[in-house]
Amino acid sequence: MVDVTALGEVLIDFTEAGTSENGMSLFERNPGGAPANVLVALEHLGHATAFLGKVGADMHGDFLRDVLESEGIDCSGLIRDPAFFTTLAFVALAPTGERAFSFARKPGADTQLAPADLACDTIESSRVFHVGSLSLTDEPARSATLCAIKIAREAGCVLSYDPNYRANLWPSAEAASIQMRSIVTDMDLMKISDEECELMTGHADPAEAASALLAQGPKIVAVTLGGSGALVACADGMREVPGFPADVVDTTGAGDSFWGGFLAAFVESGLAPEKVRIDDAAGFARMGNAVASLCVRGRGGIPSMPSREAVMELLKA
Repeated sequence: MVDVTALGEVLIDFTEAGTSENGMSLFERNPGGAPANVLVALEHLGHATAFLGKVGADMHGDFLRDVLESEGIDCSGLIRDPAFFTTLAFVALAPTGERAFSFARKPGADTQLAPADLACDTIESSRVFHVGSLSLTDEPARSATLCAIKIAREAGCVLSYDPNYRANLWPSAEAASIQMRSIVTDMDLMKISDEECELMTGHADPAEAASALLAQGPKIVAVTLGGSGALVACADGMREVPGFPADVVDTTGAGDSFWGGFLAAFVESGLAPEKVRIDDAAGFARMGNAVASLCVRGRGGIPSMPSREAVMELLKA
């Protein structure tokens, strides 16, 4: 039994890392991709995970598989395709640690995952099945995502969703909103950032956005609030859970690390989504906040995912 299986993109984040002797920008090769980041956070917290996706038959794809396997993630559902290049993202960092992205993905291998590529047995053996929204940008990955969700639902998995808006990967904000909202009704657990509230619900206010999402079917909704922490909502209430102070170096993977911590605490609770009460959900969010606080203190998403020991230490502080 796998605790969490995720489907979606695994890619290289080439992150700005100073300048050369000639004054040219240097970029550091960091493994990333939101679903992969979530799984690494979960592995560091002691949970068995599996990844479904596609990379190219190139140096970057081989590197990513090596990284995920070294983290203990089951990569039997990660396809190596010689016809497409592994997706790359170039990341510019502001002094605050905030990021700007430029993608080499026209098309990237991650968009070429097809329904026939799915490791159905892996999905069916998972407690939680998790997806993002970048697998909804293009076919055939969109159809593969919808097919995988159907398989997971029929197998009795808990469905988890973390939409991740990247404007330059969509033809328009309207197109993004339509596709990103299209799977909300299938979900049990859902996380968005405060910046995605209006896109996902039409409400800019996090509390109004959380209420709107709950009304569509998810049993638990979390809205991350940057350094302020997170707002969580479920059937019996809503609460803001403060974050932990941190000297921010790089926010890459912050939301993913939060959700990895949240899902770890959810799995450890043994509760069905509909049985979760607001005190439980707040506890899940506190775990997520601790993981995120430690993640943003390092460079890159996957390389900065903290150990369970470090997270427990922070939670005791």
